[in-house]
Amino acid sequence: MLLCTQLLRCVLSVHYLCLTRNMSSSPPRLQGCMSAWIIDQYGSNGVLKYTEETTVPTISSATEVMIKVHAVSLNPLDVAMRGGYGAKLLKLRRDPLSVMDNDTEFPLILGRDLSGVVVDCGSGVTHFALGDEVWAAVPPWKQGSLAEYVTLTEYEVSHKPKVLSHIEAASIPYVANTSLSALVNGGGLCRDSSSNKRVLITGGSGGVGTFAIQLLKAWGAHVTVTCSQNAVGLVRGLGADEVLDYTAGDVVEQLEMMEKFDVVFDGVGGDTEEWAMGLLKPWSGAKYVTLVTPLLLNTDSMGLLDGTLNAGFSLQSKAIQNLLSSGVFYRWGFYAPDGPALDEVSKLVDAGKILPVVEAQFSFTQVPQAFQKLEKGHARGKTVVRLIKIRQKQICSMEIQLKKFGVT
Repeated sequence: MLLCTQLLRCVLSVHYLCLTRNMSSSPPRLQGCMSAWIIDQYGSNGVLKYTEETTVPTISSATEVMIKVHAVSLNPLDVAMRGGYGAKLLKLRRDPLSVMDNDTEFPLILGRDLSGVVVDCGSGVTHFALGDEVWAAVPPWKQGSLAEYVTLTEYEVSHKPKVLSHIEAASIPYVANTSLSALVNGGGLCRDSSSNKRVLITGGSGGVGTFAIQLLKAWGAHVTVTCSQNAVGLVRGLGADEVLDYTAGDVVEQLEMMEKFDVVFDGVGGDTEEWAMGLLKPWSGAKYVTLVTPLLLNTDSMGLLDGTLNAGFSLQSKAIQNLLSSGVFYRWGFYAPDGPALDEVSKLVDAGKILPVVEAQFSFTQVPQAFQKLEKGHARGKTVVRLIKIRQKQICSMEIQLKKFGVT
């Protein structure tokens, strides 16, 4: 009898621990519904809807992993996508056959960043195991991270830095992948080629800027940043060599008095490129890289074909004009999913060379408030949403079962 009681205690306790971690050593495929924030139309904050009836994503290929989401951070892209930004091109990317029909892309789950725990793996996954703590940036053509579970390929996922909590880790992946793609592919910079290169970052206090400052300093670059007065201390603390307050006088005039730059990394857009080109070293392979491109706006307003052609013509004409006039390369920077790149970032984080910059935290029930915070602009780092690790009613139910058998 004693042995039976001990076995029962052991079985129930293990089951309880597996539930609280939302995983088991050999879990069955998760089925049923999950909690998520969705939109079923484009618009303002009012279109955000909380539901507990979203279907749990499934492992559909051998290289996919399922992640239990612990924390999410929001990006300006999430606000833009909520309003329909890039809808036509992203719908086509999700389903190439959609160009032939009028099927709706809704419901959509927003959210790009995540940090969480692997709870299921495809048969061909080699880099991850159940229980691994991971981080990732969800491509905008996939269902997002404002949900209990996300499924991604293992090539889009990376092991989370050991020194960071899930809340801290969730603040980095999307801005890291965006910065790396733009600076490496567009700016021609890397760990081995950045030493003493002069880089100007416009709008350096947001998520991309605060990450790019630290990355470039870790690579040995000289970094100049423009930001507003109340962000000067933040960007200096992150390692920027020179900081210019664009609210105090003519920042362009101040920049023109400085030594010219090898790379301008523009996260502001607008008329920036009109004056930034003159700040680059002529005929030396200098590069202007902007994250503010007309591609998605054009496809939204002109249609897929005309919009893409118009954007391509704009890029080509500006690139040729600047190359012929001053030998400066004009480039567009884009986010690109890249798990291996996040592996390298993770090493820099664990080495103390890159720190998370979290400005605000919200619970999963406060997602609309988190969007409102982001929409106010003038970010000083990232806005993070905390998810409940396990449902309290599940814990309570299991505790009741344990108590029924005298297990406490």
